[in-house]
Amino acid sequence: MTSDVVMIKNLDRQGRVVLPKEWREKYVKRGKVVLKVEKDRIVIEPYELADLTEFFDKIEVDVKSDLSEWKSVRRELLEVR
Repeated sequence: MTSDVVMIKNLDRQGRVVLPKEWREKYVKRGKVVLKVEKDRIVIEPYELADLTEFFDKIEVDVKSDLSEWKSVRRELLEVR
């Protein structure tokens, strides 16, 4: 299935539309999609989990707690200064 495919689909009585099987098999791995409502359009995109590793080593925090004791680190980070 190419990105240039245009289809006219019928809605059922409850407003549902079936997404093409080839697209679902290729892009929808977890059975979830993202719907974006943009004025008079609805954009459907595959749902992908965020890659949290891009945020690793992105913040520096001055904590005095031992990092192996997560509860004390958490308490210190939540403390109002």
